[in-house]
Amino acid sequence: MTRVGGKRIPIPSGVKITIDKEQILVQGPRGSLHTSVPDRIRVEQDDSELVTLRDNDEQGVRALHGLTRALLANAVTGVTEGFSKELDVVGIGFRAEVKGKTLNLSLGFSHGIEFPVPEGIEIAVQKGKKPISNYVASIVVSGNDKQQVGQVAANIRTKRPPDAYKGKGIRYADELVKLKVGKKTV
Repeated sequence: MTRVGGKRIPIPSGVKITIDKEQILVQGPRGSLHTSVPDRIRVEQDDSELVTLRDNDEQGVRALHGLTRALLANAVTGVTEGFSKELDVVGIGFRAEVKGKTLNLSLGFSHGIEFPVPEGIEIAVQKGKKPISNYVASIVVSGNDKQQVGQVAANIRTKRPPDAYKGKGIRYADELVKLKVGKKTV
């Protein structure tokens, strides 16, 4: 048994699971998610737990076993609690605000950046204090699908990644930015 694939997934109350041969539908208080199941992997429901089983011990099947279990666990967590990623905007004169279904960013370019918010994703801008030099605001990306939340956060970060010398830009809240030493006069 694999370490990840062998673990059972507890199903919280309020979550309904529909098992089909190729796809599993997970419905909960926050919405519903579909997860596809590879050919040689089976998913069974025991009372209030989901179990993933595999047909043989080939290396590719073992990898799919753990992957399928992890994706199902993420779907169950997504429809009950949801996922979120926090990004910090750092830089003098930088701004971030949400207007309708658009995130407006002012990141020191000659033009503003309009980032459309995808369906199923919520974006909030929080202003406050953090012990980061020139901190402006935090952008919180949240939603049910873990992969989509991470991808949207990565797309926002690519608009202005952190600078190596001053640290200006958009960074993950838990990201450590190592600053390079600038030129020194002798």
